[in-house]
Amino acid sequence: MATGHLQGKFLEMISLMIRPAYILEIGTYTGYSAICLAKGLNPGGKLITIEVNDELASFSHSYFCKAGVESKIEQLTGNALEIIPDLDLQFDLVFIDGDKREYCDYYRLIIDKVKPGGFILADNVLWGGKALEKNSTDPQTLGIIEFNEMIRNNNTIEKFLLSLRDGIMIIRKS
Repeated sequence: MATGHLQGKFLEMISLMIRPAYILEIGTYTGYSAICLAKGLNPGGKLITIEVNDELASFSHSYFCKAGVESKIEQLTGNALEIIPDLDLQFDLVFIDGDKREYCDYYRLIIDKVKPGGFILADNVLWGGKALEKNSTDPQTLGIIEFNEMIRNNNTIEKFLLSLRDGIMIIRKS
């Protein structure tokens, strides 16, 4: 479930290239991906990270402090589908790594909150190869398959599947 070093460096490099003012991360877990993404923020920039599991908040916050990025990160705890509608920001970069069953819903909620030319990165889109299974009944797998199809059929965005680790969908809003 944790972002590995190679993927972390990728997220850091993307953030450093974009120099975002605002980043949204859906799914904090240990906080490693948030730390990597926060390294590329513009001075005064902010990363908002949402995690449903309240038991992870102090754990990830301790790592934000160790990395020296705690002032750049705002942690929110709860259901992202309930929190996102109340966020009144335009994001330069969004990293989706939450509940796989909800990827389509996350996308629908955030697309209008992403600046034109902004990016959405969706993790685990290969889902260990299970994203290619035609007859899956696993809800997480079905969520990834539905998301991939929705993105594939969307001609209003630019998209690219990067086969790094478990697959990252790179989406650029026109």
